Amino acid sequence: MRAPETGCRRLLLVCVLAAAVAAFTATVPLLRDWFDLRVYYGTVDAWTHHGGGIYDYLLPGTTYGFTYPPFAAVTMLPMALVGERTAIALALLLNLVALAAVVWILVGPSLRRYGWFGFALAGCALTLFEPVRDTFSFGQVNLLLLALVLSDAWLLSTGRGRRAGVGIGLAAAVKLTPAIFIGLLLLGRRWRAAGVATAVTAGATALAAWAAPGPSRVYWTEALWDTGRIGRLDYVSNQSLQGVLARLAAPGEPSRAAWATAVLLALSVWAWRTSRAVADEDWTGAFALTGLAACLVSPITWVHHLVWLLPSFAVLLHRHRPRVAAVLYAVLCSSVVWLWFDDASGLDGFLGSNAYTWIALGLLLWLPVGQPRPARPFLSRRAKATPPAPRPAAPMIPAVSGQPTSAPSFSGSTGDLGTALGPGTGPVRASRIVPTGSTCPADAKPQSSSARASSYTVRPPAA
Repeated sequence: MRAPETGCRRLLLVCVLAAAVAAFTATVPLLRDWFDLRVYYGTVDAWTHHGGGIYDYLLPGTTYGFTYPPFAAVTMLPMALVGERTAIALALLLNLVALAAVVWILVGPSLRRYGWFGFALAGCALTLFEPVRDTFSFGQVNLLLLALVLSDAWLLSTGRGRRAGVGIGLAAAVKLTPAIFIGLLLLGRRWRAAGVATAVTAGATALAAWAAPGPSRVYWTEALWDTGRIGRLDYVSNQSLQGVLARLAAPGEPSRAAWATAVLLALSVWAWRTSRAVADEDWTGAFALTGLAACLVSPITWVHHLVWLLPSFAVLLHRHRPRVAAVLYAVLCSSVVWLWFDDASGLDGFLGSNAYTWIALGLLLWLPVGQPRPARPFLSRRAKATPPAPRPAAPMIPAVSGQPTSAPSFSGSTGDLGTALGPGTGPVRASRIVPTGSTCPADAKPQSSSARASSYTVRPPAA
């Protein structure tokens, strides 16, 4: 199927797609009613205007409160100056800017060839992507963190590595999961960037401890270790390895030993594959693998956290795997895991309720990263050990009587020209030299199996 070529047809296609996306978004998915953003806003409002604690606030009618490090609350302080609706509008704007930055870093040069049409199609496609639409409707911060992390990926892949590390450091100070990208920098032996990221994280954490000493103490000693503040481990939206084990063990508790073993295996695969990627300077692939590992090893990975899979889709498209990308994209748009919202038991529940986890695990194992190996012809060991036969030199051609002995620039022995072009190149034909067939080679045997005439003379001078 070919894309429309005229501007009017492209505009019509984009309008039809936008209408279909709007209808789908309004009717099929469960809208989240800015749930997380209302938690952020209520926390900041209670902290600044009512003297409450950051980790004491609970959203009315729920048991959910603020779960991020104190520095995240410090960065959200501007919300105390505006109303809730204004905060929602600003969150939408920031998420749009972050999504645009992510798209530009990952596939911007490719989309730019298609102008506004390419970016419009990408916008429609991303709106259907469940992790992205959940990030918007929850009012989440995942896209902002992804943009910060990918800014360092862009710096590293474009030879600006001396400036890298700030984005990862800020992201890790806002939320703990992106700290795994510091491990990526260490695997890639980018010591300066790793040091910068660590220093930024430590500095931001110290700033938060100075601004909110009480909440900082509560977070690092109590709230961090209370997973019940985040939600149930066996909730179907938890698409981490811990979530898989929790649904298997429900209504009991999952085995901590089994989870630790699964995490160690996943991290081992990540370290092995990422090391190969950075050895080939494939930073996009390395960051994609690290995003996958972060989703798998985190104790809780809600569906909206899976925006960290977007770099993997960019890798699939760059490596000409559009069919694989299309199939995985369709699954991640389908909200299929919610079919097992009430009951994830049985084989169908094991496979279906963990569908997004299987996608992340499969990509961690088989995502094409690193430089593709050039195709090599099959050679036997004996053939490899046998040196190639030397190419015989071209026979000397005696001059034809009655023609001048001085030739143009190709006169004389072919040895000088062969030395300039490399060994075994033999004589070179010039465009002004034509075969005459008036002489015979000095050697009775032909130079090649094609039995072409090898006796050439220069064109006689004009009379």
